[in-house]
Amino acid sequence: MTTVALSNEPPNQPRKFDVVQFLEKYGVLLFLILLCAGFALHSPMFLSVRNITNILTEVSIYGIVAVGMTCVILTGGVDLAVGSVLAFAALVGAWVVTGIGMPNLGGMGFLLALLIACAVGTLTGYVHGKVITLFSVPPFIVTLGGMTIWRGATLVMNDGAPVAGFDAGYRWWGRGDVLGIPVPVLVLFAVAAACYVVLRYTRFGRQIYAVGGNPEAARLSGINVNRVLVSVYVIVGFLAGLAGFLLSARLGSAEAIAGTSYELRIIASVVIGGTSLFGGIGGVGGTVIGALLIGVLLNGLVMMNVSPYYQQIVMGVIIVLAVAFDTYAKMRRGKR
Repeated sequence: MTTVALSNEPPNQPRKFDVVQFLEKYGVLLFLILLCAGFALHSPMFLSVRNITNILTEVSIYGIVAVGMTCVILTGGVDLAVGSVLAFAALVGAWVVTGIGMPNLGGMGFLLALLIACAVGTLTGYVHGKVITLFSVPPFIVTLGGMTIWRGATLVMNDGAPVAGFDAGYRWWGRGDVLGIPVPVLVLFAVAAACYVVLRYTRFGRQIYAVGGNPEAARLSGINVNRVLVSVYVIVGFLAGLAGFLLSARLGSAEAIAGTSYELRIIASVVIGGTSLFGGIGGVGGTVIGALLIGVLLNGLVMMNVSPYYQQIVMGVIIVLAVAFDTYAKMRRGKR
């Protein structure tokens, strides 16, 4: 009764259609559908099974890391080192396996490479998180330094030369399929599903949103903010190592230049997918759609013979528009 009396709006007034809220929820998906339709009209080959499979496989590599990056950005942070960590972790794993000699491992060399790559990625993420929390250094600075350190270490380790000579069991993880679905795509679905459950249904997931929404309030409510921050960098590091292993398996070699410029795609996937750079808002579902949008866009531009230079320009424009929209939406939410 009190609420009705104090309200300036008449009761039972139908709510007006809110364009901004609609675009926040469905804008990326709508844009993705329009892109697919436009590229399909330009080239009938765009919707072929082979091309769609190529898009999904390409998207899955950086999409896996983007899932972890979603957790980092939800806390208000960012990790610029993921592309370098991806290459470094994959090269270390492949280098150890080929140095030992896979035939002696009974065809299980891929398992050792996978474990090493994930362990290296996890360790780098832990180092990033610890430096950020212990010394209160901005994540941008720490991971920018990490980006150059790990890339430099990758070039030093094998003099910049790729490591190759994997057996069929190793390559299956990058080129094989299960019931026609590429293995990297299945891994992406599994990682995204697991992260979705964690963020939506677990205490740790709620703590990530709380830290990103208001770190001081989270600390006062009893949340160990530093532990949450270190954990999200460990997660993205682990997933970068996993993606590096899959990429090396797909290429048939671990290369020092692998993952170059992946930072841009990964962060763009998260931001375009609706996760706020200010933290506290977003989710994995939007990130997967954002990664698909970037994959479709790059693939379609290649089919239209658009220069790679112009592709970078298009990508940059889309990121700026996404961030500008996020900023506007945040200001608008603050006024409501």
